[in-house]
Amino acid sequence: MLRTASQGRGLALLTAAVVSILLLTPSTAAAQDGEEHFDDNDKSLREQLDEAATAYQDARVELEKSEKRELKITVRLEALEKELAEVTEEARVVAATAYRTGRVGPFVALLNSTSPDSFLERAVTVDMIAKHEQEILKNLTRLRTEIEAERKAIQIEIEVQEREVAKLEEAKKKAEAALRAVGGGSTGEFVAYDAPAAKPAPRNADGSWPAESCTEDDPTTGGCLTPRMLHAYNEAQLFGFDRYTSCYRSGTWGEHPLGRACDFATSYSGFGGVAYGEEKVYGDKLASFFVANADALGVLYVIWYREIWFPGSGWRTYGSAGGDPASDHTNHVHVSIR
Repeated sequence: MLRTASQGRGLALLTAAVVSILLLTPSTAAAQDGEEHFDDNDKSLREQLDEAATAYQDARVELEKSEKRELKITVRLEALEKELAEVTEEARVVAATAYRTGRVGPFVALLNSTSPDSFLERAVTVDMIAKHEQEILKNLTRLRTEIEAERKAIQIEIEVQEREVAKLEEAKKKAEAALRAVGGGSTGEFVAYDAPAAKPAPRNADGSWPAESCTEDDPTTGGCLTPRMLHAYNEAQLFGFDRYTSCYRSGTWGEHPLGRACDFATSYSGFGGVAYGEEKVYGDKLASFFVANADALGVLYVIWYREIWFPGSGWRTYGSAGGDPASDHTNHVHVSIR
């Protein structure tokens, strides 16, 4: 069959278009889908940050628990010291009275009785005085022992706190070292906003985070989320951060396949291009929300607009201008939850 010249040109254009689509790199496709693409450096950084942030949060929990224990011990110690002061004053009064009256021992006091009735009265009195003095001495001994024990307990808690603070600093140093490898200080592009207080995610009785797995249905995909990630997502929705969001996705590493991360787009229908104007403000407010409620929600880190926030370190440069919006996080806020 003969083809006209126009048909030939049309076929060539169609073929070129198909080839162009087939030759799209994974990173470009990922960028169009709004999904970040990573190289080995990105993976290493995320793994280091995940480890450092987890260690940081664990140390924070242990530090807070120790501080609460120390406060209780301090309150008990103050009560004991007050009681000791009262008992000491009572002992001082008894001793001073005995000295002024020249009171002699119980046996001599009984011998000085002038009648059987007087003897019995003195016997009762001497016995009561002796019991009272013994009780005072007993209380003094008990209080001093308890006070010493409480002071030692406070010292133990101080040592615990010193260890946990050292762990905090170590985790912070590791995170900052990893971040320095990909960027310096803040770009200054993130604008912080006041944020409402989110409802805290459930914790164990001792204040630690319960271990969780991907057991809850992800409302944004057909995958799953951890209960804590779902709670953070619902809290964001509650405060009006309800634009396009994608959480679970399959993979071999990172928080998304574990149901511990969500990407919150700044546009309503998808990830789109770089956020400007009102969409940039939306992203700033959303990032501010997760940072302000990091402790309540168990936030590991937040990535937005070429910056990453890590607890204890604040915002640092992440990515570089000129990359695709997905990988630079200029079209969505990434949140990883413990």
